Amino acid sequence: MLSLWSVSFVLLCVWSQSYAQYEHLGYPPGYQDPSLDLYTAPELPADTPRIQLRLAGEKRKHNEGRVEVFYEGEWGTVCDDDFTIHAAQVVCRELGYFEAVSWFPSSKYGKGEGRIWFDNVHCTGKEKSLAQCESNGIGVSDCKHTEDVGVVCSDKRIPGFKFVNTLTNNINSLNIQVEDVRIRPILSSYRKRVPVTEGYVEVKDEGKWKQICDDEWTQMNSRVICGMFGFPGDKRYNTRVYKMFARRRKPTYWDYSINCTGNEAHLSSCKLGHTLTIKANSTCEQGTPVVVSCVPGRAFAPTPMSGYRKAFRQEQPLVRLRGGAVVGEGRVEVLKNGEWGTICDDNWSLVAATVVCRELGFGSAKEALSGGLLGQGMGPVHMNEVQCSGFEKSVTECPFNMDKDSEGCSHEEDAGVRCNVPAMGFQQRLRLSGGHNHFEGRVEVLMDHNGSLVWGTVCGEGWGTMEAMVVCRQLGLGFASSAFQETWYWPGAVNADAVVMSGVKCAGTEMSLSHCLHHGEYLSCPKGGGRFAAGVSCSETAPDLVLNPQVVEQTTYLEDRPMFMLQCAYEENCLGSSSNATPANSYRRLLRFSSQIHNNGQSDFRPKASRETWVWHDCHRHYHSMEVFTHYDLLSTNGTKVAEGHKASFCLEDSECDEGIEKRYECANFGEQGITVGCWDTYRHDIDCQWVDITDVKPGDYMFQIVINPNYEVAESDYTNNIVKCRCRYDGHRIWMYNCHIGGSVSAETEDTFPGLINNQVTHR
Repeated sequence: MLSLWSVSFVLLCVWSQSYAQYEHLGYPPGYQDPSLDLYTAPELPADTPRIQLRLAGEKRKHNEGRVEVFYEGEWGTVCDDDFTIHAAQVVCRELGYFEAVSWFPSSKYGKGEGRIWFDNVHCTGKEKSLAQCESNGIGVSDCKHTEDVGVVCSDKRIPGFKFVNTLTNNINSLNIQVEDVRIRPILSSYRKRVPVTEGYVEVKDEGKWKQICDDEWTQMNSRVICGMFGFPGDKRYNTRVYKMFARRRKPTYWDYSINCTGNEAHLSSCKLGHTLTIKANSTCEQGTPVVVSCVPGRAFAPTPMSGYRKAFRQEQPLVRLRGGAVVGEGRVEVLKNGEWGTICDDNWSLVAATVVCRELGFGSAKEALSGGLLGQGMGPVHMNEVQCSGFEKSVTECPFNMDKDSEGCSHEEDAGVRCNVPAMGFQQRLRLSGGHNHFEGRVEVLMDHNGSLVWGTVCGEGWGTMEAMVVCRQLGLGFASSAFQETWYWPGAVNADAVVMSGVKCAGTEMSLSHCLHHGEYLSCPKGGGRFAAGVSCSETAPDLVLNPQVVEQTTYLEDRPMFMLQCAYEENCLGSSSNATPANSYRRLLRFSSQIHNNGQSDFRPKASRETWVWHDCHRHYHSMEVFTHYDLLSTNGTKVAEGHKASFCLEDSECDEGIEKRYECANFGEQGITVGCWDTYRHDIDCQWVDITDVKPGDYMFQIVINPNYEVAESDYTNNIVKCRCRYDGHRIWMYNCHIGGSVSAETEDTFPGLINNQVTHR
């Protein structure tokens, strides 16, 4: 008996280890099953009409759309008369979403077809089905489809949700409704790989993970699944090894098959396939659960030397994203005729957004953004009314209104995207500690120390805005608003006081702080950690300063000004070095111009220094809130600096604003300084230091460069557009300024003819 017990015990241990090997090793966090199902399928009274719901129409997120009702074999809509957030709550809950976020009247998602099944709907919000809400009666309506209602549901799904099919026929017209979806790695070679690219496709139904039978599975289904998890494509895999595994482990299959067209951004937009006939041994006809093998974009693909690429770079030179806080989101910009421009949001859809995302090496789109939500671009609007099938290699291949590239469109209508990106696990290796809210705190990182992972601090020496930007991006907290080299006011975790990372220098494009340059095993932090540990505060929005290049080009001229009239400028170091030996009655030759600096971002541009630390300059009788606000440089054609100027922020204020926007900042009477979103600050050509001293410059061809916020003192959503570059010709008496443009606004080939623009972007740290 003891021997039998021993054998049973050994078998149990072996089974447990085998089970653990496949069920728990290498799974991303959040995959564990809940211990308690929170959802109970509703039991409706017998006299309640049996309906099914779906979200349809011109969506910009998968969890929103026109409310459509299936009843008596026909799809119809719901009228917006008397519709409330309580009715939206019932709709979203019935579809398996946790709650309703908002609702929209007047066919926001396009006009539907067929009957209008519900009108004058009155819900309390606690009904189990829309059919239980009071209304005129099903099918009784005096509405038109211009009154079709739409809803936006939460991303979060109801824990334990189970799809219940109340229809006997037409199941193929229903959308898929499950609690969650995952790719579960099975083979040992994939279980510890980040990101997870291959494994079983599993859906969570009624709180339990279930496999899908591959009887009717298509490559289009795989394309949608991979897109959801941040991968632009899929590839073949070794079917034999998975069949062997399926024979050893009895799968638990979901009741339905899946039918996707391939251009859906999310599984919830796919249609249900046939109900499966499960055999007695609980296996489907071919006996194999569905497996997908996804292909990551280049930025996330493993490489032999480094594991994965350490900084995000665009793959496709015809399309790029700008102004986004995290990798995979931004304003969409396209290259046309050598110039970058934006896309108008007319008819901008989730399908078109997904084409952009896949093109750039991400998965499908989570959201198609409109209304310049991620900041306004500059330059032309290249495309309007874009119509994609979903299978184009580039959004530039999609048909669009050729006659209306930009007619009727402004940058207030710039289109953007938020893409699905692979789960890299970066957030688990970084945290903020001690702050008053989760957007701020001392930076603590998880590092390998003597074979163990330990939490520690980052040396504050040299810590700046670019490093803080990477931290905020890695944690998904948006942009950096401030970087701190001392954090004594934020007591972090006591066991994490030791410095584990020093010498950090980031370019600002990295996906993780560990990808930045930093000291290796031998740390160097003379002041130590503790109160001198690095810290950040993050913000969901940021300003974005852009200089108007046309104003620079149109206002340039030369002035010969006597030294006795330049005393204040001399005190503020706005003249060339040779002015030190210049007599008071001699002249300096000044290249003058005006600057018009727009804030195209999502939040106001405010100086980093507080008012009490602003410096009073008695000569000019004003306060400087930023000692160096702009750099002005005259460069030779090979990028060598031949003359320079700089300007403190004499006064950051709203000179003018777009229509409908009120000025908030003015310098009179020691007022608050800044530039409001949608406003601009103009530095006229006739004020002191608004020049470059070219007294010692010889005649010839040059390049003129202006850099705003050159020391990255204030965080912005996009620094690439802080530079303006012009060509200029000086004959010793006159000067011509031409071809002025914003940094990054033209093609790489054109930019190469302006070497200083590239060479000098990284010299102002």
